[in-house]
Amino acid sequence: MVDPAHSPVSSSPHEARTDPEATPLDPADFPGCRAIHIPRSEIEDYEGRLEYWEARTETAMVVCEPTTRFHEQPSHQLAGLTRLIAASRGSLIPAYGTTDLGKFDDQGRFRVLMQADQILYLHPSPPEELTPRVDVDRDDLPDVILEVDYSTDVRVRKLPLYEAWGFPEVWVDVPDARYPRRPRSRLSGLTIHLLEDGRFREARSSRAFPGWTAEEIHRALNEHSTSPSTAAALHRVGAALGAAEGTGPDDDSWLRRHREEGHNEGLNRGLEQGRAQGLEQGRAEARANTVAALLEERGILTSTAFPERLGELGPIPEPDLIRAALRCASETEFLELCARRRPN
Repeated sequence: MVDPAHSPVSSSPHEARTDPEATPLDPADFPGCRAIHIPRSEIEDYEGRLEYWEARTETAMVVCEPTTRFHEQPSHQLAGLTRLIAASRGSLIPAYGTTDLGKFDDQGRFRVLMQADQILYLHPSPPEELTPRVDVDRDDLPDVILEVDYSTDVRVRKLPLYEAWGFPEVWVDVPDARYPRRPRSRLSGLTIHLLEDGRFREARSSRAFPGWTAEEIHRALNEHSTSPSTAAALHRVGAALGAAEGTGPDDDSWLRRHREEGHNEGLNRGLEQGRAQGLEQGRAEARANTVAALLEERGILTSTAFPERLGELGPIPEPDLIRAALRCASETEFLELCARRRPN
């Protein structure tokens, strides 16, 4: 559900609802892109990055600027972030990267093709059922799609297509790294678009990743290292997903191994400390018994509390213990003599 504290608004800059596939292709609908011709016979083998391709005009829209790390970082970052969330949840959340999303004709050829920057599945299909592309009409749709608008703007044409094709959740991130020709009105940040009754509505937090807010996601995607606040958010979201499915960190083999190693290391350290403490305690008891026997030879009986009272004085050199035992006339005097000789 859309966050009730946020008023739903249309995600499209155009209020009039039209069929994006039936709308004539206008390069102006793909800011930051240029149109190139790719024949239907070659689109299957095209290895470059593209935003959109349609069979009716055999036209592809490709990003004008060379792909940069500022464009790629958020999508790669998301893959690492979801791995941490998956560890807390206790089950895999695959991130498949740039993926072809398409509709096909009766002969199985692309009719319309788009490429997303990153796609996430909370419950992926078995590996043997995976294909290198997503058939929008037949395959399970990703739970989340990420689009990075470093030098582009997906809101005009791609976002309405995602809406028309029924994708449940699309994130659009405008990186903190500023593209020189980005309009000043286009501020950095992330917008979450949730599908409700066939229309996209903006929301403050994700539906697929409960409680992960747009602000937290944007910060995490643009950090150079994981901050404590991001780490806390990842754990919180992963724990919420795990609670809903009855799984947890011990169900993740990698994290379970680290937890076991940490537990074993702590256990071994505790055993070593225990052995050291036990050895020292044994030595203290042996010293107390030796001194008690020496006092007894002189006719001075000691109380049952003598070992403890002697131990409270701390380490005292053995020669000083013997001299005190030979000079004292009682247990109390012995302890007083030892107290004077203990190291400062």
